[in-house]
Amino acid sequence: MKKLLPVVLALLSALLCESSTAAQQSYPDRPIRLVVPFPAGGFSDVTGRVVAQKLSEAVGQPIISDNRPGASGNIGADIVAKASPDGYTFLVNAINFVINPSVIKPPFDPLHDFAGVSEIASGPPLVVTVSAASPWKNVQDVIAAAKAQPGRLRFATSGPGSSPHLAVELLRSTTGIEVVQVPFKGAALALSSVIGGDVEVVFPNLPVVLPHLASGRLRAVAVSSAKRSRALPNIPTIAESGLQGFDIQNFIGLLAPAKTPRAIVEKLSAEIARIAKQPDLVEQYARFGMEPVGSTPAEMDRFTRDQIAKWSAVLRKAGYTPK
Repeated sequence: MKKLLPVVLALLSALLCESSTAAQQSYPDRPIRLVVPFPAGGFSDVTGRVVAQKLSEAVGQPIISDNRPGASGNIGADIVAKASPDGYTFLVNAINFVINPSVIKPPFDPLHDFAGVSEIASGPPLVVTVSAASPWKNVQDVIAAAKAQPGRLRFATSGPGSSPHLAVELLRSTTGIEVVQVPFKGAALALSSVIGGDVEVVFPNLPVVLPHLASGRLRAVAVSSAKRSRALPNIPTIAESGLQGFDIQNFIGLLAPAKTPRAIVEKLSAEIARIAKQPDLVEQYARFGMEPVGSTPAEMDRFTRDQIAKWSAVLRKAGYTPK
């Protein structure tokens, strides 16, 4: 009997492997859920729905967007962290995912409870924006004004942990300026405050500020991304304006629960990379100031680690600790 036991165990192991391989080959055989941890209508939601439609066509199963907003994206992320790693639940993540560990202690481990699938798209960048009546024409003008009156220049933000807040903190740590951050509940209020002259500078996402730039009520002086935006090709980057290495922009990525079968992760990653090259997708994303990426799982994991480390250093220097 003892001699037979290793043989039986080997046969069981082989059968389990065959069963797992067969299941993965038939994947997917039912609808897939994409958890979007933000309200419907934002660029994260819209981008997620666009890729969901394309992926659905590619894999032959419905892909359902499930909006689970709250706690700066932590509620939706926690749902996915605790979901079964069977390849039927994924997280559409954005910049909040890599910021939160340094501001709001999440109920999950962002580095160990997830497996990267792909960075879907990069952007939109933030836009350094002033009133059309402002004398400032570029970032150096803004910095000079801040240095001339330390602690008096006002920047509108969306509160701690938001990408505009991070942009201001990165600008502070890069230049040594001291400014006042004025939090608003939404981009519309922040933009109105600059138009009305109550606040001097705002760092909005590109899509929300474009109508105001077109109307002439606001002026863009720089974009926060490493390269110029196709939506504002005549506006220089902050790095071009003299702050080398300055780079902050949103992104949209896809994460799976940790231990999701590698074959499934790689299959979806390959589909996203293929979809990223489709001209109609490029055009749709361009409307939001975004560009398709389609990275590998390893690249997505590395990107997540690097971004968490980057913003942890910036916020730690600014005196923030996770609460």
